Amino acid sequence: MLYGIAAAATALVLTALLAAVLRIPVRRLRLVERRRQREVPLSGGVAVAAVTGTVVGTGLWGADAGGAGGLLAAGGAVALLGLADDVWRLRRRVLAAGTAVAAACVVPYGETGVGPGLLAVVWAVGVTLAFRGLDHADGLAGTAGVVTAFGVAACAAVDVMDGIAGLMSVLAAALTGFLLHNWHPARVGLGSCGSMSAGFVIALALVHVRAGFGLGESAGVLFALTALASADAVLVLLARRLGGRPAGRGGPGHLAHRLRRLGLTVPGITLLLGLAALSGVLVGVLAHAERVGSGALWWVAGGALVVVLALFRVPVHAADARYRRRSAPHCV
Repeated sequence: MLYGIAAAATALVLTALLAAVLRIPVRRLRLVERRRQREVPLSGGVAVAAVTGTVVGTGLWGADAGGAGGLLAAGGAVALLGLADDVWRLRRRVLAAGTAVAAACVVPYGETGVGPGLLAVVWAVGVTLAFRGLDHADGLAGTAGVVTAFGVAACAAVDVMDGIAGLMSVLAAALTGFLLHNWHPARVGLGSCGSMSAGFVIALALVHVRAGFGLGESAGVLFALTALASADAVLVLLARRLGGRPAGRGGPGHLAHRLRRLGLTVPGITLLLGLAALSGVLVGVLAHAERVGSGALWWVAGGALVVVLALFRVPVHAADARYRRRSAPHCV
């Protein structure tokens, strides 16, 4: 217990310091993201990935226990892939392919079986890219990552998977240190390096935790713990598909964009969506611990569907408005 507290505290402090120290050199290297005409240096992702790997890898918590060592190595590879995307803006198919290779190397096929293991690879790719998509508003990706990582840590602790629980706790603490600089108005950003590596490690840690459980209920638990990222990705893909725009092209359409159009402030949106993520995580943890029945997981899925359908009607793009005019019934 004391080792875990020391590891988390160390990760929080080191990430906060490193993200601040790297701001100037990262800005000089033009590794920045533009938000509302502001250049935000992407030093947060490098800090989160480096500190998480260093703290866990140095043995403050058993990095080799329960597959955590493999997750750490694969997560580092995905962080490098994300860093390359921050620098050169890689195509999404390249990001998906690289993430799939990393995921395929650490899925516990012996416990899941080959078929479910391959499904887990596909799911991990989706979650990784969904977390990357959340990094479009100040504080959102970091908040979602903290909440979800703590949820996975709780699930791992229930099953006495100390290595994965420690890894998730350190990641959550590192993201908390990053949030000290990323709350609106953000002074540093997470970038693909941080968002992809965090989403990847969270997704594969969940696969390890649920390995050996039933496929149907495990799918429900996995969705509940990542409901916010999943709902955001579904909303964006649905809107772009029906709006006649390429799914891989960036632009408005995320949950935060639509809530902003409704008049909410940026901090208000982050808090609201953070509470939504926390609700799903709590249900997922309780379902994993068998404190609630599988019916509660359907409530999470239903709630996410209602949110997606409701916010889909909020126009954020001219093409969205044209589509709605074409599809709306004519009034006599």
